[in-house]
This record gives sequence, C-alpha cells and structure tokens, in this order.
Amino acid sequence: MTSMGILFVGAGVAGWIDAVIGGGGLILIPLIMAVLPSLAPAVALATNKVAAFSGTASATATLLKKVGANKKQAALYVPVALVCSGLGAYFASHINKEVMRPIVIVLLLFAGTFVALRPEFGQNQAKGTVVSPARKLGAIALVACIAMYDGIFGPGTGMFLIMGFTAILAQDFLSSAVLSKVVNSSTNFGALVVFIIGGHVLWKLAIALAVANIIGAQLGARTVIAGGAKLLRIALLTLVVVMSAYLTWQQFAA
Repeated sequence: MTSMGILFVGAGVAGWIDAVIGGGGLILIPLIMAVLPSLAPAVALATNKVAAFSGTASATATLLKKVGANKKQAALYVPVALVCSGLGAYFASHINKEVMRPIVIVLLLFAGTFVALRPEFGQNQAKGTVVSPARKLGAIALVACIAMYDGIFGPGTGMFLIMGFTAILAQDFLSSAVLSKVVNSSTNFGALVVFIIGGHVLWKLAIALAVANIIGAQLGARTVIAGGAKLLRIALLTLVVVMSAYLTWQQFAA
C-alpha cells in the first residue's frame, strides 16, 4: 500500500508536469523502477505510457475546449505522429540510448539558450504570418522526427514540439502548447499500441497510475490556461535545466 501510494502521488505530479510543459516521464519511469525493481524496463516503460497517454489526452481535451486549436493543422499532424511514434517504439530496442543521450542534452541546451536570449520568442502571436507550403512541410517533418524520438527515447517530447511549432508556425507558446498536446497524445498512443501488442503492460498498475495522471493533468491544463505564454516560457527554461542535469547524470552514472 505504501508503494502504491508513492506511485499514485508520483503519477499525479508527472501528469501536472506533462500538461504544463512535458517531461513527466522523467519522474514516473524512474519511480516505477525504484519502487518495483523486479519489473523489466520494457514493462515499466509500457506501464508509464498508459498513464502518460491517459493524462495527456485528458489535458488535451481541456485545452481544446478552453483555448482551441487549428483543426486542419491537427488533422495533418496526427496520422504522421501515430505512424512515426509506433515505428520509434518498434525500433527502440535496436537504438543505443547512450548515443542518443548526449545529442538530446545538446539540443536542450541550445533550446534553453535561445529562449533565454530571446525573451520575446513565443510571447505573442505573429499577426499576418502566412503558413506557406514550405512551413507546412517543415512542421510535418518536425512532427515525424519528434514522434519517432518519442517512441525510441521520449524525454522532452512536449517541449521540443512547443519550440518547433512556435518557430515554424510563428505562433505563441500557448497556441503551440495546445497543438503539441494533440500531437503528443498521438505519439503516446502510437507507441502504446506497440507496447500492448508486445504484451508489456502491467494493466492493474497502469490503470491506477492513469487515474492519478489524469487528475494531475487536469490541474496542469488549468495552470497553463491561467498562466499563459509567460508561464510556459518559465516552465520551458526550468525543464531544460532539470532535464540537462538529469540526462548528464545518467550519462556519467551509466
């Protein structure tokens, strides 16, 4: 019961973090593996993915209702995200995580430095900006790459989507956050299908964690709506620092 209580609280916190900026897996996956050390890594990842999908989908529904999103854009990106995340999950066992980790650290530091030095970035919608065919193709390529990354490795998926959509589509962080939640729900689902087919999900634990994750995600979605683009900028910079430190520690501890 104590272990379940710890995991339930952890899943709630992870749901809040995922809804605000992404990165909840950095909390929940290590927590599952620490509390239940006998679980195979694939089972821990798959069980976390059930909770992550449930919470992200819940937050997405709330943000779509309160903020809205470009439905044409979402319809374009969702199939790409589903297919590419599924491919990523399928090939995950063949990719060396030790090689990916330093690449992600560099990308995180670049993103954080860019946002820190450009305080106006993502704070306002660029009025009159036409989303050209080239920008649309760029956004599709972005979604394909990040979705595959989510299936293979995962940390920071939501943040990378927000950064990419803001830069390519010239919109504010809040608009990008809503669109990223739609895409992130799809990437989670695509990877989850592969895990389910592989029989890796521990369903009783997954359902309990999904409930907690949904509660946290609903609180997180309301936090985003109340805080707007300024809150997302602070959350993004905080996540960059935390994730960079965590992944660097993992790299040298491995």
